[in-house]
Amino acid sequence: MSSPAQYIPSPTPDLAKIGRALISVSDKTGLVAFGRFLAGRGVEILSTGGSAKALREAGVDVTEVSDHTGFPEIMDGRVKTLQPAIHGGILGRRTDKTHATQMAQHDIAPIDLVVVNLYPFEETVARGADFATCIENIDIGGPALIRAAAKNHDFVAVLVDPGDYAAVQAEMEANDGATTLALRRRLAAAAYARTGSYDAAIAQWFGQQLDQPFPQRLAIGGSLVQTLRYGENPHQRAAFYSDGSRRPGIATARVVQGKELSYNNLADTEAAYEAVAEFEQPAVVIMKHANPCGVAIGPDLKSAWHRAFACDPVSPFGGIVAVNRTLDAAVTEELAKIFLEVIIAPDATPEALAILARRKNVRLLLAGGLPDPDAPRMTFRSVAGGMLLQTADGGRISREALKVVTKRAPTPRELDDLLFAFRVCKHVKSNAIVYAKDGATVGIGAGQMSRVDSSRIAAWKAEEASKAAGLSQSLAKGCVGASDAFFPFADGLLAIADAGATAVIQPGGSMRDAEVIAAADERGLAMVFTGMRHFRH
Repeated sequence: MSSPAQYIPSPTPDLAKIGRALISVSDKTGLVAFGRFLAGRGVEILSTGGSAKALREAGVDVTEVSDHTGFPEIMDGRVKTLQPAIHGGILGRRTDKTHATQMAQHDIAPIDLVVVNLYPFEETVARGADFATCIENIDIGGPALIRAAAKNHDFVAVLVDPGDYAAVQAEMEANDGATTLALRRRLAAAAYARTGSYDAAIAQWFGQQLDQPFPQRLAIGGSLVQTLRYGENPHQRAAFYSDGSRRPGIATARVVQGKELSYNNLADTEAAYEAVAEFEQPAVVIMKHANPCGVAIGPDLKSAWHRAFACDPVSPFGGIVAVNRTLDAAVTEELAKIFLEVIIAPDATPEALAILARRKNVRLLLAGGLPDPDAPRMTFRSVAGGMLLQTADGGRISREALKVVTKRAPTPRELDDLLFAFRVCKHVKSNAIVYAKDGATVGIGAGQMSRVDSSRIAAWKAEEASKAAGLSQSLAKGCVGASDAFFPFADGLLAIADAGATAVIQPGGSMRDAEVIAAADERGLAMVFTGMRHFRH
């Protein structure tokens, strides 16, 4: 065992020289090069298991931790660094006389650098491993080492990310093998963030296994994807984090081309992709300011695009387009004709990529798959002093679940359009009204304080789109209407009837349902209740 150093009390140093390092990593990116650098500076390296093996095979001298402590690894490696000889060497304050005396008495050598990254728990969960395998990938010794080193950052540097090897190497080269207090503090903050997010991932997984979505203590973690130029407005700061869940979408997407994505781009693209994943047939969703301005299904993407665009030929400019099939050349030629901020798809053909390459400012994201609308997940919203947490709106209504409440029942075509419109309604900000016909939206009213106003706005949008198409009557004539929540009075329903709708879908449950049903019967409308609302605030 190495002899402990002699200590002379002094103020907390700005520069702390690294004489001994402990290395135990799962992610071995850059390990050999960094190990060679440390050895070249005369740093003694303590290591364990696979890390020691990789370093030794690269010709780097390594002392096994068990040789350093005089105690073997036991319990299949579960206990190897949980030793006073290790933690005392990390936690001992070099300027404290009592600490120095006790380290000398117990033959504890100082450890000046701790290089640890953790068992890949998040990756193990993401690949669908069984319960026992996930448990085995919960690191115990690693977080203890990291937290100890971060606590004693006055004297000890801690590295949890291979991306920080270069910063430590640069400081050691500039300061004769030492690191600065400023760097050690930055590394300590990163270390605590890592153990915090790691524990959060474990807590969330455990809660899911026990079907406890709302624990007494809520732990949330994430990994920085990118710092954004600004938030919703230029005076706001923002960043994008991944929660590690691997749900297909903006967090998994490969950015093929285009300018840097903004906060608003990311929010709108997420909303568009979640909406388009609702449909089994080829579908296109055009999103603007977190509201769909056109949605359609069709035999192919090109057909769906033209029908979605026809709903509102003005708003798509500068908007977001999401598709639920591989982006092909036929639809891409059409998309390239107008200015779009973002296009997101599961994949794209080489021909489609070549077409978009001519529009270099268009951001193209390929997500590699579609999110499962039925998969359970949580949504968060901050409020003063806390946050609101809920399960995501995965509600879907089947044809069999609909309740016909009027004298006239919907026709099969009307039923298809009612289900389509209600599915779109789920992704429109409340109060939401959607007019649809033949699997395409023809008018959307979003985010109004009055449901009547949303009904009228949707009708006005349909009329404006009809004029743009040179039609003699509104696209809404003969459509169906969907409402995200019940009608508190008959006026909202009558506004839908005035727009030209022949059938209506709504949750029902109002004190005045009888009055609304009577109004529908008087106008000859068919109406169905879903028993489920889709508020979206």
